Parts: sequence; C-alpha cells; structure tokens
Amino acid sequence: MSALGASGFAPDAAQALRLVFVRGLALTARLGVHPHEKAAPQRVIVGIELAVEDESTAVGIGADDLRRVVDYDGIVTAARNAAAGRHTLLVETLAERIAAAALTDPRVRRARVMVEKPDAFADAEAVGVVIERRRD
Repeated sequence: MSALGASGFAPDAAQALRLVFVRGLALTARLGVHPHEKAAPQRVIVGIELAVEDESTAVGIGADDLRRVVDYDGIVTAARNAAAGRHTLLVETLAERIAAAALTDPRVRRARVMVEKPDAFADAEAVGVVIERRRD
C-alpha cells in the first residue's frame, strides 16, 4: 500500500479534512481480459483513501458519535459489492466503481482507490492501478 501512503493524500486541518482509509482488503473478483481470468475469479487487494470533511478541526474534539464520520463498514461493503458483481475486464473499472460508491457520501471530497492483482505474474509482487476521483 505504499503507493497510496506516499501520494501526499493526507489529513489537512487548514482545509478541514481527515483521511479515512482501508488497506490490504483481500477480495475475490471476476476480473481480467485473458481467457484464464474469465474462467475463474481471482484474488485482488484493494486500498482506499478518502479525504473527508472534518468538522472537529474547528471545535477541537468532535462528538463521539458515529453519525459524524464515514463508517469503514460502508466503505468495505461497497468494495466487496463492486468486486462481487459481474465480470469486469479492467482493474481501472473496478477501482472507478469503488470510488464512485465512496463519493455517494457528501462528506467525501476525494477518493483514491488502488486495485492490485497479486497473482498476475509469478515474478512480480503485484500489478494494478491507482485512481483518484474528486467531488465536483
């Protein structure tokens, strides 16, 4: 997940943003363009970073209340649903679906999603993509 962490996508008190993340989410997806990828699901590793509006920066410590934050469970569920859907040809498309789901929460300003295929090549740790989407 170093590509996400090294990106400069960080909490920013001046812009009232917090960073919410999910790292190393191991999923199974029907993903890829090759015949063997179309024949069976494969393992993918997903990383998600969200720049989320943070009202507590103006007041110090915010209320200890789940309603004021983006829930990790919802993020993970959206990623699982995107991976469990129909066959997807491109890792880019899977990443875009996950980012779009995260951006449905109006507090999420930016979503960065990494999708890795760790078993694509025996001599490579992983291949994949990192995308970033912003709320208009």
